[in-house]
Amino acid sequence: MIQRIERQFAGRPLTVEVGRMARQAAGSCLIEYGETVVLVAATGQDKPTHLPFFPLTVEYRERSYAGGKIPGGFFKREGRPGEKEVLAARLIDRCLRPLFPEGFMHETQIACFPLSADQENDADVWGIVGASLSLNMSPIPFNDVLAGVRMGRIQGNWVLNPTFQQLEYSDLDMVVAGTETAILMVEGGAVEVPEEDILEGLAVAHEGIKELIEIQKQILADIRVPDMEWTPVLPDEDLTARVEKMANSKVVEALQLTEKQQRSQAMASVQEDILAQLADAQDEHADHLPDIREIIRGIEKRTMRDRILSIGERADGRSPDEIRPITCEIGILPRTHGSALFTRGQTQALAVTTLGTARDEQRIDSVDTKEEVTKSFMLHYNFPPFSTGEAKPYRGTSRREQGHGALAERAIQPLLPAYDDFPYTIRVVSDILESNGSSSMASVCGASLSLMAAGVPIRAACAGVAMGLIKDRDRVAILTDILGLEDALGDMDFKVAGTRKGITAIQMDIKVQGLTHQILQEALERARRGRLHILDIMEQTISEPRDDLSEWAPRIISIQINPEKIGDIIGPKGKTIRAIQDESGATIDIDDSGLVKIAAVSGEAGVRAREMIEAIVQEPEVGRIYQGPVKNTTTFGAFVEILPGVEGLCHISELQESRTERTEDVVKRGDMVRVKLLAIDEKGRLKLSRKAALAEET
Repeated sequence: MIQRIERQFAGRPLTVEVGRMARQAAGSCLIEYGETVVLVAATGQDKPTHLPFFPLTVEYRERSYAGGKIPGGFFKREGRPGEKEVLAARLIDRCLRPLFPEGFMHETQIACFPLSADQENDADVWGIVGASLSLNMSPIPFNDVLAGVRMGRIQGNWVLNPTFQQLEYSDLDMVVAGTETAILMVEGGAVEVPEEDILEGLAVAHEGIKELIEIQKQILADIRVPDMEWTPVLPDEDLTARVEKMANSKVVEALQLTEKQQRSQAMASVQEDILAQLADAQDEHADHLPDIREIIRGIEKRTMRDRILSIGERADGRSPDEIRPITCEIGILPRTHGSALFTRGQTQALAVTTLGTARDEQRIDSVDTKEEVTKSFMLHYNFPPFSTGEAKPYRGTSRREQGHGALAERAIQPLLPAYDDFPYTIRVVSDILESNGSSSMASVCGASLSLMAAGVPIRAACAGVAMGLIKDRDRVAILTDILGLEDALGDMDFKVAGTRKGITAIQMDIKVQGLTHQILQEALERARRGRLHILDIMEQTISEPRDDLSEWAPRIISIQINPEKIGDIIGPKGKTIRAIQDESGATIDIDDSGLVKIAAVSGEAGVRAREMIEAIVQEPEVGRIYQGPVKNTTTFGAFVEILPGVEGLCHISELQESRTERTEDVVKRGDMVRVKLLAIDEKGRLKLSRKAALAEET
């Protein structure tokens, strides 16, 4: 049975439909907002997997036809998901994951296909709404209704689900997801927006979320089905009791070790000892390694959380609001354009800045834009296995790496100079050399230092800190600068980056059923204090961008020319521009507007190329003296080339003061002469005078 609801939401028509498409999925829906259409389908397996974690996968796959395009490339079909698709899939995943019941181990998949893109409304937030509706109408045990909205702010006014065009004028772009009672996930960027304004935006977003939840409930009222029969996959109760008795005291001792490697080794020894004891006793559970590992993990989680809530002491000995020791170094790599090493505790990021030209810009073909767009700032995050002391295969860039890089990029982007003022393509690479929590925020700090060291005139220094939460009924502890252990076993990972003035990037993931306004407010305030502390340390190393670029960085000179002269610079089959580049050693780019960009490592090469271009494109100026070759002589005078391809007539009477019988008596073909431009007639013919030029020089 097809069910359909039509509403107005944030000033645009919203249609939610079920029962027409993808009917063999466990649950599916079609959402149309404006003329953006998204199909979302949820499916699940009947039996649990053998995996030791909940196997939820979210796939967000754009179709080129949605934007009226044919894919590029040789095969002319969609390939592996791009960065936009990966980030959207992560966005949806992070909203859903904390709402599944504990012990549910059936493989579950959410597929989100944008089928039509109106190039005004983004489809990602509707993937969240569609996933919620699809899961709730399916037998998969997911009984919380949630929704997501995007928030913008234009001239102080909050805008719910702004269009792409509106976002260009917004000082904030934030996606918020939640249930009827609490916020679940936050992801966004801002232009130095204060914490209190972020909180206000979250409150406005929550009202929009409630409205979308109410629409879902109206549809679900008639189509809900009973949950599938399933049994929580939990360790055997008898085994759990025995392992806890054997491991409790040893886990407590291990967690008192403040060094990560020592603590990890101690926990591994606990596991080995228990396995050895069970094997010696020929116990039937001796081969239940995954269950034993999970039980010990549970003891570790309970012990760590209780220690923080009871005595306020963390695994590495810090108090809840204490930040690990920080060191900052810059200029450590001699041939790079800018480099920085940021170390916070056992987390270390090597950030390196490279400056390039317009040719190095990233070109992006998206269904959300009519034409291909370019991107002149990129921040890439790498997480090699050795950063955690592990030996693993090197694969392609993971979704996590793409997500962390995008978050750090979002934090830095608002602080960069306008492209017209600093016409460089900028790439920052953050290689994580050590990791024990908050590596994405270390990348923000390292990138800020690296950009300043490279001489990029960023508006202000930027720092980031990750906040955590331990919550047990009424007992709550907010943690500043969390460890990897506190991220894995805690209830929140709340990353906040920004300057002294305000927030530039924010990301929140939780493992509990939502957070109250009071907890969010306290977490943001502590993050602000932590950020200021980090900025104080960073500014002791470098407080403002260097005045000069690295000697290895390209120098870019911009010239605006008459677009009609572009062909003169390029020349037949590119002959002229190649000659200029070969002779000067510079690289030249010209766009259709006549903007010429000259890039060269040495200043002399750039100046030489500019002079050669200016000589080609300059217009004749009446009253100016030029020097050029005599191209031809006649009985009535000589034709002189005063500019490349521009000739004028120096009449025989203008060759010298005295009378001239023959032109060749004064000048011959090929002679270099100085002439003054007397006039340009209505037909564009140039009148030159050698006599006037000689008179002025004397």
